[in-house]
Amino acid sequence: MGTFLLDNFPLVAIFLASGVMLFWPELSRLGAGGAEIGTLEATRLMNQGSTLILDVRDPKEYAAGHLPRARHIPMAELSKRVVEIGKYKDKPVILTSAAGPRGGGAARLLKNSGFTRVYRLKGGLAAWEQASLPLEK
Repeated sequence: MGTFLLDNFPLVAIFLASGVMLFWPELSRLGAGGAEIGTLEATRLMNQGSTLILDVRDPKEYAAGHLPRARHIPMAELSKRVVEIGKYKDKPVILTSAAGPRGGGAARLLKNSGFTRVYRLKGGLAAWEQASLPLEK
């Protein structure tokens, strides 16, 4: 068996790499902190009234359009400004980003700061727009 692995090292390496790439989306989702919710569940939570919609995109992106009633705290400032949203620790918090890694990082930071109900908008703002839901500017 050992000789087979050594003789076919390039094939074994490709096999292992493809396996990692296959499971990478699931692994990154597990480490992101906070569950993903779709636009339908997000609108349901928003209609309850006590939900914080937190947009962690850059100021230019936020100014171009954001979810209704969204509060803007850029990801770069979130760790310093998390105290500002402390009253939402036990309430739903929906994180919106441009569907990149910022939402996962923000979710981890909020979870580590004691927030109990953190959700990431699946697909980010692009999914919101694709569902023809309203934006504020």
